Amino acid sequence: MEQENVFENRIDLSGLKASADQMKLEIGKIIVGQEKMVDLLITAILADGHVLLEGVPGVAKTLTAKLLSRVIDTGFSRIQFTPDLMPSDILGTSVFNMQKSAFEFKAGPIFSNIILIDEINRAPAKTQAALFEVMQEKQVTVDGQTHAMQEPYLVIATQNPIEQEGTYRLPEAQLDRFLFKINIDYPSLEEEITILDGHHQRKEQDTELVKPVLNADNINTYRQKTGDIHVENHLLRYIAHLVQETRNNNAIYLGASPRASVAILNSAKAFACIQGRDFVTPEDIKLLALPVLRHRLILTPEKEMEGLTADEVIKQVVDKIEVPR
Repeated sequence: MEQENVFENRIDLSGLKASADQMKLEIGKIIVGQEKMVDLLITAILADGHVLLEGVPGVAKTLTAKLLSRVIDTGFSRIQFTPDLMPSDILGTSVFNMQKSAFEFKAGPIFSNIILIDEINRAPAKTQAALFEVMQEKQVTVDGQTHAMQEPYLVIATQNPIEQEGTYRLPEAQLDRFLFKINIDYPSLEEEITILDGHHQRKEQDTELVKPVLNADNINTYRQKTGDIHVENHLLRYIAHLVQETRNNNAIYLGASPRASVAILNSAKAFACIQGRDFVTPEDIKLLALPVLRHRLILTPEKEMEGLTADEVIKQVVDKIEVPR
């Protein structure tokens, strides 16, 4: 996904691009291939958005999230979702302090910077609902008291699309809070040979090989630069047309919300940054439409029965809408 830099930027992105490239190198010490996934994860950090990783067991979803927390020198918390998990297990609860004769709030594991939620679709609706406020507003309200999260704040959730027993469908309102849904495929033959060779040489996966690249201050600085990326007016109209088309397509029962439009815009600006560009191109928008929209659409029952997928419909929409000039 690299693009050659043959222009002069109005914004100095050299430090940002160098950091993004170094993050890829560090993660690449352990993860073989999956360049697109890593690019999207770095884009999500700059765009201040949460990520849903979907793939069969064994394709390094959890490992990737752990490695991302290592290249960023911030707090990390992991929550394993199970059917008996309660909202208080995630958010925290008020505990009576005998010495002070008063209740004190004991923060749950959701209070960190990077939160890995493993198998997010294994918890019931009331536990899923506990994530609504914190994912959207970056705060938690318990017993009438509001507790704010520290920046950066990123939720990376994983789920297995194959196993259905003991799982719950994520509410649409929660899915809409994820910037990206990234589908992780099996590695190619050559990549799998490289994975085997790495395991044989190292004898084990040594995550200590991965060193921190960014801290919280770096991320805040780079996010400000991302906000200054130039977007032509005709590209704003292009994004709006793409999202509008999802609401008028006969194959789609529920189209994307305005939050999806903003997500495409913000992620396109962040993606341009890690390519070293201070402007967005139509190709950026086309590339990011898939991970931004695929979890926000519901196909009609007829199209689902025909075996049509959200990805296929999105590609049809992208091909149909002409880039305005």
